[in-house]
Amino acid sequence: MYKLVIFDLDGTLLDTLPDLQAVLNFCLRMSALPEISLDDTKNFIGNGAKKLVERAVGADNAELVEEVYRNYNKYFAQCDNSLTRLFEGVDGLLKSLKDLNIKLAILSNKPQYGVTSAYQKFLSEYRFDAVLGQTDGAPLKPDPSVTLEIINNFGFRREECLFVGDGETDVLTAKNAGVNCVSVLWGYRTLKQLEEVGAKTFVKDCDELLNLIIL
Repeated sequence: MYKLVIFDLDGTLLDTLPDLQAVLNFCLRMSALPEISLDDTKNFIGNGAKKLVERAVGADNAELVEEVYRNYNKYFAQCDNSLTRLFEGVDGLLKSLKDLNIKLAILSNKPQYGVTSAYQKFLSEYRFDAVLGQTDGAPLKPDPSVTLEIINNFGFRREECLFVGDGETDVLTAKNAGVNCVSVLWGYRTLKQLEEVGAKTFVKDCDELLNLIIL
């Protein structure tokens, strides 16, 4: 049984895509840029808010990236997450893990204010032991630094820890940190996309994930 599970947030625990799209499209309209689809939003996320904005703005309008990014940070901080929801089975999964005294952490490339807001609304009852997003001076995933810091702070060995995510960035983070990884198939990437970056272990629902964690 693993002693620590580090979760990605968007696409793994929470379906945040509609809120991300709504805020980003609002900011794109402010700069007279075309809106993006839900599928575009899904494809653009995973490497932090700045990269999301860059991809949405596009190379032809690169001079507007800073303007859109500034507005995105402003208005996303005010987002009430009204379109966000827990993925099916996450409630039971997290309650079971807490009952087993397994340490829980969140590590996201989303800005810290966005992670904190979503956590407080949807996940605080599960009493995560660490909740970390993008902050100044801390490298984003797939850099392993923050993952290793979390593990070291708990005093666990790497083989006692599991990284759970839905994206390529999560697979590479786990690989770079030397920890096992499970890729969930209910998130924002396909099996093929995950396999292309070296993912080996997959789960289709939270029951499968729980069984894998407690084996």
